[in-house]
Amino acid sequence: MLRVGRILHGTTAEGPGRRTAVWVQGCSIRCPDCINPHLFTTRGGYDASCAEIVTGAAVAHCEGITLLGGEPFDQPSGCADLAAAAQDAGLGVIVFTGYVHEDLARRGEQERRLLAHIDCLVDGPYQAANPETRRALVGSTNQRFLHLTDRYRDYDPALAKNTVDVRINPDGTIEVAGFLEHSQLDALSTPLGKRPRQHRRL
Repeated sequence: MLRVGRILHGTTAEGPGRRTAVWVQGCSIRCPDCINPHLFTTRGGYDASCAEIVTGAAVAHCEGITLLGGEPFDQPSGCADLAAAAQDAGLGVIVFTGYVHEDLARRGEQERRLLAHIDCLVDGPYQAANPETRRALVGSTNQRFLHLTDRYRDYDPALAKNTVDVRINPDGTIEVAGFLEHSQLDALSTPLGKRPRQHRRL
């Protein structure tokens, strides 16, 4: 089981292709100005099984899954189980982490097991003082795209564009995913009376 804050099937805003995005619940890094501070605590969210996530991705005709958070490497065993099950089902795996690969490779067995089932690792903490203005999907210039397999090697974040996925559910709730810069967030949120801060992952 994995403790998650949210799962969104069929999004095109969290990496190349049609994806299932899984926001894990809990983060020990807690980067200042993170867009998802509600995912810091381990007391929120709900339990989800790897099987139901992978099945949902298949039903939604997804090419892959994206793990973000929260911090996936704070739940290395559950995330490794999910990444392995996803790859067994033919899905690609992208993981966003606030840790760096070199440190993760020196940690425990479960962290190394998770690394072994990742196609593309996006590593490094969010640094509000170093905003990224050229590459898609990341918020600060220190963050790296590390291709651990060849699956997404042709994906160039400098050529890609950030997008946002907005869904209005039948019960009236609204789900938002993606990554927008300040001016784009301002245009999106002004009608709602919100005042966003620079570079946010939704």
